[in-house]
Amino acid sequence: MRHRRFGRTGWNVSEIGYGMWGMGGWTGSDDEESARALDRAIALGCSFCVTAWVYGDGRSERLLGDALRRTRRGAGAASAQPLIVATKIPPKNWKWPAKDEYPVTETYPPDHIREYTEKSLTNLGVDTIDLQQFHVWSDGWASDAGWQRAVDDLKREKLVRAVGISVNRWQPTNVMRALATGLVDSVQVVYNVFDQAPEDELFPYCEQRDIAVIARVPFDEGSLTGTLSPESTWPQGDWRNI
Repeated sequence: MRHRRFGRTGWNVSEIGYGMWGMGGWTGSDDEESARALDRAIALGCSFCVTAWVYGDGRSERLLGDALRRTRRGAGAASAQPLIVATKIPPKNWKWPAKDEYPVTETYPPDHIREYTEKSLTNLGVDTIDLQQFHVWSDGWASDAGWQRAVDDLKREKLVRAVGISVNRWQPTNVMRALATGLVDSVQVVYNVFDQAPEDELFPYCEQRDIAVIARVPFDEGSLTGTLSPESTWPQGDWRNI
């Protein structure tokens, strides 16, 4: 597994990260199967795992916490690289994606940021979250002192090591003002052969300022894996049946 530097954090992370959306009980996922898959990825050198509180209301985070404990014990998963854990805070209004008309006081007030950081710490069974991210974002919130103070406090108290933002789909520049504050260490953005818009402005900006980039849905949620055909089907209730 090849590794690379994660921006100005200086972390050495695997180029392939493990996204854990599907491990939160979505579409009939099985916890034992999820644990085996996660252990296998770690054993093969994957050292960067990305989850979120909303993935099963903490279920995905708890599965990752279990894997961390197995790794520490040396049973099951084993990795020469330290595992870097990233999670995300859901918006308080529970609306995806973020929109300009949603005030930051309804999405990310300081008490909500702290509350969900503490919930994630408990689920993961850790004292510090490596990368805490905002799960949605509108750049109209960038100048708000509330979220800025909240993330600064979390870093100062060593509850989080770094802060990131997950950008709305098809809006790769809807984060530039937040990045300019200097408080954001990484950005997560959709990037694959179908959507390369981040190359125009976001990637050069991040490179100049040493901000890490997480490429989201690089295989377009499965369509680029070479495993799908016109006859492919999914279980009843799966969102891909839309």
